Amino acid sequence: MALSDRPAERHRQIAGTFTERARGTRSWDTPAPVAGWTARDVVRHLTEWLPGFLASGAGIDLPKGPSVDEDPAAAWQVHCDAVQAVLDDPETADRQFTNPHIGSLPLADAIDRFYTTDVFMHTWDLARATGQDDALDPELCAQLLGGMEQMEEVIRSSGQYGPRVAVPEDADAQTKLLGFIGRDPFWSTP
Repeated sequence: MALSDRPAERHRQIAGTFTERARGTRSWDTPAPVAGWTARDVVRHLTEWLPGFLASGAGIDLPKGPSVDEDPAAAWQVHCDAVQAVLDDPETADRQFTNPHIGSLPLADAIDRFYTTDVFMHTWDLARATGQDDALDPELCAQLLGGMEQMEEVIRSSGQYGPRVAVPEDADAQTKLLGFIGRDPFWSTP
């Protein structure tokens, strides 16, 4: 299935895959590919950073669900549904997101660029940690990698990505993207 280029639909598709992996998780305390994280921490990351981002940049307060410690799948579902509601709201087309580091851009584009792509990449983390299908859309992998490689110095200095992991030169786009963001594409649960 090709991913949509419309932010609301792309979020629905990407978050839907993450939701499937969350529902398929049997042990939330299993280690994840991010050093020091568990499967639960992958959900914690995605549900905790976006609310402050949206509140400060667009004045949007997302509803809170159960804590990730209590019920990670339910916490994710409430959060995911809230983000989708923002994207599906016709008023969102006229809203702006403003941040001192990135300036102003349409709210849906900000969510798509910073959040939906984060969900996309962390889907691999959750899937790999929990032994589920970890295949990502190859076209989006190639697109993200192409854009990120052009900004490597900025990305590395942000502290949000680990050092690049070497991968074979003839690796597929997913493997190259994972290596670029500091993941060992061949990592497996210990």
